[in-house]
Amino acid sequence: MEPRKARNANHPKKGSSIKVEPIRELKSIKRIKKQLRGSSRDLCLFTLGINTAYRANELLSITVGQVAHLKPGDRLDLKQSKNKRYRATTLNAAVIGSIKAWLKVHPNPYPEAPLFISQTTPKALQVSTLSRMVKTWCKEATLHGNFGSHTLRKTWGYHQRKTFKKHTALLTWAYGHSSEVQTLDYLCIQPNEITELFASEL
Repeated sequence: MEPRKARNANHPKKGSSIKVEPIRELKSIKRIKKQLRGSSRDLCLFTLGINTAYRANELLSITVGQVAHLKPGDRLDLKQSKNKRYRATTLNAAVIGSIKAWLKVHPNPYPEAPLFISQTTPKALQVSTLSRMVKTWCKEATLHGNFGSHTLRKTWGYHQRKTFKKHTALLTWAYGHSSEVQTLDYLCIQPNEITELFASEL
């Protein structure tokens, strides 16, 4: 009989999952952007991911033709992978700037080509690859926690709520969640805010 492999302490128990976290500090976001300056594709993907509420597979479905003509303030309308409905997002100057910079060096910038093309094939990046990329970026930025492809989407919502003080109801609508409680839990905010409630002295 082969010896049983030791269980990974970070692996979720059956029926549970490890929650992927947002990037909570603005200085960490700046550090990752600085790291990615040498890769226009990766910087564009990171910038677009943390400035929209799109899921990873929705980001990776974007084609060159959908964004090449856009300017700051224009809307990008993508079909949601979960419910097949279209959702429009207004793109800010940071996103448009990163897209323009990437398209200048994109190897195949024809309209039907994937925006985020793989370095080894002419096909789009896969979600699993993006997840590994995000983990690497966060590790190189000396961040501690569980990170993955959902980190980008969560980072957008986390800072809308905590940094820019947007109402949770707006984020619930943007994410398509069923309740504000679900949104707070998704953004890893709820437990911290409940702790803060009891820390307040009367």
